[in-house]
Amino acid sequence: MKKDSDKSKRYEAVLKRFERLEEDLSSPDIIRNQPLYTKLAKERSELEEAVNAIKRFLDVKRRIEEDKEVIEAAQDKELVELANSEIDGLEKEADELEEKIKVLLLPHDPDDSRNTVFEIRAGTGGEEAALFAADLARMYRLYAEKKNWKVELLSSNPTEMGGFKEIIFLISGPNAYGKLKFEKGVHRVQRVPVTESGGRIHTSAVSVAVLPEAEDVDVEIDPKDLRIDVFRASGPGGQHVNMTDSAVRITHIPSGIVVSCQDEKSQHKNKAKAMKVLRARLLEKARKEQEEKIAAARRSMVGSGDRSAKIRTYNFPQGRVTDHRIGLTIHSLDTVLDGDLDEIIDALALAYREELLAREMEEAEEDKN
Repeated sequence: MKKDSDKSKRYEAVLKRFERLEEDLSSPDIIRNQPLYTKLAKERSELEEAVNAIKRFLDVKRRIEEDKEVIEAAQDKELVELANSEIDGLEKEADELEEKIKVLLLPHDPDDSRNTVFEIRAGTGGEEAALFAADLARMYRLYAEKKNWKVELLSSNPTEMGGFKEIIFLISGPNAYGKLKFEKGVHRVQRVPVTESGGRIHTSAVSVAVLPEAEDVDVEIDPKDLRIDVFRASGPGGQHVNMTDSAVRITHIPSGIVVSCQDEKSQHKNKAKAMKVLRARLLEKARKEQEEKIAAARRSMVGSGDRSAKIRTYNFPQGRVTDHRIGLTIHSLDTVLDGDLDEIIDALALAYREELLAREMEEAEEDKN
């Protein structure tokens, strides 16, 4: 009974908060305060689906009680059977709604709504790894296009054969980080490289880092802590991109983080892009340090972001993609590489939510004991 009471109180609190948000968003004072209005509107949007589910759940429970009253008072056998049949359907719906509400009320990662800085680096495998880095860059660009997100190249280090030793881009759009954060880790490819004359299958690896874009207020950077070097940009084979010192290398002295950018002809634009990457890396560094202090022993199953972990294998001979974290295998490699990632990303997000829910239930049991 206490569990039902706690649940009712939680639902009531959510409904009251939603009502308060609706009132606040119609207040002239708050409408004039755009930063506050935007913040409250976002909170309202995040609560709306849960509120609708709670209202439906309460309505279903009310109808169940009404049917039970009908059964107690009814003399007609057919009416009793009809009411019992309706109760069975309503109780099933109530259970489904309750599970849905649990998931919807799980704590949100405040970074989910941010844009994301996406870094892809060739690992073991030489030129073949660099070519696969280019394949992954194309895959994520196509996925972003399907979501109507904007992709902006920040930095790249191409190879003569069309691969990338490293490529960094900014993906901007609703919930970009929330969708893409599960992509961080080591991606492994198994195929016959174009450089292989004997037809043997090679295994190469590419690492992917997914960082929430940092805003100026997130990371304070003292200009005194930066060493900025400029140099002449060059492309594959030493061909000059231009004849001026437009490339920029920024070193953050306290952390030792180094960022280079040479894709723009303007030194000013290269510096601005390099600073975006630097801010994102510093924010990620601070987040990781905080995470290790608070929850070193309890990493999320799919959300740890440990780059040393092999998260996915792309097997070309068998035309399949396997995500090792959740044991998901998809036999449509071509469509995945063309940006059809929803099945994988949605499955990872569901596994993550289930892990959070299990942890929450475990902690609730510990509190009771």
